Amino acid sequence: MKRMDRLMAILIALQQEPATAQRLAEKFEVTKRTILRDMQSLSEMGVPIYAVSGPSGGFRLMDGFRLPPLQLDAGEALAVFFALSSLTKMADTPFRQARWTVLDKLKAVMPEQTLEYIESKLAVVEVEVPQRSVQSPYLSELLAHTAEARWIRVHYRSEKQTRWLQLWPRKIYTAHGYWYSEAYSVTHGEWRTFRIDRMIEVEAMELSADEAARMASLLERPAEAEEESSTRIIASLTYRGALLAEQDLHIGDSVRQVDEETWELDFICPASERSWAERFFFTLGMDAEVKAPAHLKEALFGMAKRLCGRYGSGHTTEG
Repeated sequence: MKRMDRLMAILIALQQEPATAQRLAEKFEVTKRTILRDMQSLSEMGVPIYAVSGPSGGFRLMDGFRLPPLQLDAGEALAVFFALSSLTKMADTPFRQARWTVLDKLKAVMPEQTLEYIESKLAVVEVEVPQRSVQSPYLSELLAHTAEARWIRVHYRSEKQTRWLQLWPRKIYTAHGYWYSEAYSVTHGEWRTFRIDRMIEVEAMELSADEAARMASLLERPAEAEEESSTRIIASLTYRGALLAEQDLHIGDSVRQVDEETWELDFICPASERSWAERFFFTLGMDAEVKAPAHLKEALFGMAKRLCGRYGSGHTTEG
């Protein structure tokens, strides 16, 4: 990053919130001394910057100071357009109309030469978003509840049943074309991940002070209890198995290459995800060999026997 670009970036960062020299150095990948020299340069330019000492201190801008309207260079504009174009590929988002109107506004103020540069790059790079026909009508509402840290009641359709759940959502994310909510479930007594398109109804819970305190205590489950209910899974993978495992949002980073033909997957599996682990390794077939634990190997053997029973009995060879 050029020095003038970094000075502008520092001003933008400080306009959002105060920051220490160390934090700015890490953000812009320079030394702390370089940031201090930048601060001196900004002061000499007349920018009203001052420093506050203490644990919550750092560099700040004087109240009332504002930068002129935002100007993006070609690279920055490409980054924004790339992110927005990825959003437009999704069937459902919390930013329905905004994703289109902000694109129109940006195109209206961008120089023609910059737009041509952006369009040429966007034609050859993309984020792959699977096409899904499902809708998540409560996505925006759930985002608001999550941001406000509210307890909610959700009428949820799972693989086996439909029922009401009491949830405390802490994060919303998208993967594989679906939207998910990571939430603590009172019914299950643990943290779980829920598909938002499977939420039939969502409503905020009105809690008294005592109820709120009781519910909050549920979130403070000791880490030791979670570790005791978790299992370490170790498996060897083929090249194809490694590619499939790396695509998983939660365990992809746990894949490592052992030699030219073998990869290893080593991760901690929560008790609530054991049935998922059984299905996952079963679908990998001969591209995975579970080394531990023994109960997972036994479960896979049982699944294989049932599959053989389905297709083995009464089997005839055409000829």
